[in-house]
Amino acid sequence: MTADGLPPLREVVAALGLSARKGLGQHFLFDFNLTRRIARAAGPFGPDDVVFEVGPGPGGLTRALLMEGAPFVFAVERDPRAEPALAAIAARYPERFAYRITDARKIDLKTLFPNRPVRVAANLPYNVGTHLLLGWLAEDPWPPSWLSLTLMFQKEVADRLVANPGSAQYGALSILAQWRAEVRRIMTVPARAFVPPPKVDSAVIRITPRRQPVANLTFRDLDRLLRPVFAQRRKMLRRSLRSLVAEPAAFLARHGIAETARPEELPVADFLRLAQALACEKTPKASQSPDLQRSAPPTRGPGRD
Repeated sequence: MTADGLPPLREVVAALGLSARKGLGQHFLFDFNLTRRIARAAGPFGPDDVVFEVGPGPGGLTRALLMEGAPFVFAVERDPRAEPALAAIAARYPERFAYRITDARKIDLKTLFPNRPVRVAANLPYNVGTHLLLGWLAEDPWPPSWLSLTLMFQKEVADRLVANPGSAQYGALSILAQWRAEVRRIMTVPARAFVPPPKVDSAVIRITPRRQPVANLTFRDLDRLLRPVFAQRRKMLRRSLRSLVAEPAAFLARHGIAETARPEELPVADFLRLAQALACEKTPKASQSPDLQRSAPPTRGPGRD
C-alpha cells in the first residue's frame, strides 16, 4: 500500500491488465513524486475549490491531487477500462472524489459546478489537449468559469504557449493564450518517465486568467485575424491580410504597423489592436471562424454515457 492506503499505481495497472492505447493518446505516469509536484502546482486550493481532471486513466494524478489537499476532484475519463481503478479511489474518498466515463469535449465548465470555484488539472491526452485548451480560452464573457489551468502537454505545444515574438514557436496559440492569461512553464517531464514512453518530452504549464484583458474584443475577433496571417507566417502582413481587408497597406498604416512586418515579429499588443480595428470597421472581406463545439455538462458523480 502507498501513503493514501491504495495499491501502487503500477500494481493497479497490472492487476487490471491495462495497456496504453495510442488512439486515446495514453501514456501512464507512475512516478508518485512527479504527480504530487504537478498536484502542488495546481494549488493552493481553497476550501470550496473543485478540481476538474481530464483523462485520469488509472488515477495517478487523481490520487496526488487528493493527497495534496484538493477538497473535491471530479474526473472525466473516456476509457471504460479505467473505471475499476477510479471506483476504488471513489470508495477511498467518498466525499471528495467523483468521476464519469465520457468524452471531456462534451463538458461545459461554465455549467459543471456553477456555484463553486473550478481549477483544471490534467495530464492531457496528446490527441485532444490543444482542442480542450482552446475551448477553455474561448469562454465568453471573461473572466472565465475556471480559476486556473495546470496542464501537461507535449513539450512542443508548451513551447508554443510561452513563446515570444521572433521565435520559431511563436504563433496563433501563443497570442490567444497570452492575451487572456498569464502562462508559466512549471516543469519539463522527460519521455522516459512515462509508460510507454512517448516520442517527445512533455511539460507542465500553469495558466491563470487575466481579470481584465483588452476590452471590446472577443475570442472570435482575434481568432479571425490570426488564422489567415499565421497560415502564411513568413509573408509580409500586407500580403497575408488580403483575405480580410481591401487595402492592407493603408489599414496597417492607420494603426502604426509597417506593411513589411511579418506575423512572427509582431507582439501580442499589436495583434490585439489590429483585431479590435477589424471588429470595429466591420470590413466586408472579413470571414467568420468556425465556432468551437459546446455541449451539455455531466451530472455529478459516477456514471457513463
